[in-house]
Amino acid sequence: MSINEALQSLSHSRSRLWALLTDRVILAALFIVLLLAIVDPANLPVSLAFLWDAVVGMAPFFAIAIGLAAYFSATGADNLIARAFSGSPMTAIAAASVVGALSPFCSCGVIPLVASLLTAGVPLAPVMAFWIASPIMDPEIFVLTSVGIGFEFAVGKAVIAIALGLFAGSAVYLLQQRGWALDPLKGELSGCRKKISLTGPVDVQWKFWQEPERSRQFASAAASNGWLIGRWLILAFLIESLMVTYIPTSFIEAFVGQDNLFAIPLAVLVGIPSYLNGYAAIPLVSGLIDLGMSQGAAMAFMTAGAVSSIPAAIAVFGLVKKPVFGLYLFLGISGSVVTGIAWQLLSESF
Repeated sequence: MSINEALQSLSHSRSRLWALLTDRVILAALFIVLLLAIVDPANLPVSLAFLWDAVVGMAPFFAIAIGLAAYFSATGADNLIARAFSGSPMTAIAAASVVGALSPFCSCGVIPLVASLLTAGVPLAPVMAFWIASPIMDPEIFVLTSVGIGFEFAVGKAVIAIALGLFAGSAVYLLQQRGWALDPLKGELSGCRKKISLTGPVDVQWKFWQEPERSRQFASAAASNGWLIGRWLILAFLIESLMVTYIPTSFIEAFVGQDNLFAIPLAVLVGIPSYLNGYAAIPLVSGLIDLGMSQGAAMAFMTAGAVSSIPAAIAVFGLVKKPVFGLYLFLGISGSVVTGIAWQLLSESF
């Protein structure tokens, strides 16, 4: 190795270390550990043991979820998924709702994809269906939710994601029939991926390992998603350990328990500012359910938070005009309240 290569490698290592030490999620986790060591050192080993057990228990399923998302990226199957947005209005809305709930698009890929669809002339209705359903559920979240909360809850959340997509897409379609929101975009966007062609051939290589470039893309996607999701899960497990220790069960039962008629609307209001992301919410909601949170409130918290969380809301606000942004929030939040009530009634009949 030459001196220049050695210097470049050292510089790259320093950049990575600096990025690690300045990452807000890592800093938040370290802050929790430090605060606990100062304020209540007796409970620090308990929280760390809780974190270790949670990470070990989740690790196999985490690896499967990350691998699945990377596979879709490396094979190019996401281009096939985008074709579901074409067709007759109601068919496109239904397909977009299913695709949104089941596709592995990350936040970096969703925004340029939606911009590409709208600029390509795809009606807002199926795009809105996808946009509402997509942050609520994907294969990774489904696997992790099945492990962290329960398989029935994960299936219910997937069904609700599709239902909310259908609701949002149909509502927009009816409004468009009356001449509303015909030009939703408010400017040009540049994204992290090229615009997707809805008419040209789709190059999908299911055996991606036969092409070096696709293999590198798989490794890059797996590493990127693993880092993105893994550090959020660690922070969430730490927060969950604090909730189990310090939040009285009676408080949770009174605030968002089954006996509170306003539990579901309150969960929605709490979820809007406090929702971190779909992965971090899983252990948090699991802990809240153990403390007495009702099933309906838990579902409403997760669906409303996914749609209206600050990162998602900022992304939507930056892409579309204000009336469309307001409609997006209204449809997502109101739909979450209704489906949360429906899930509560259904869970009580189990």
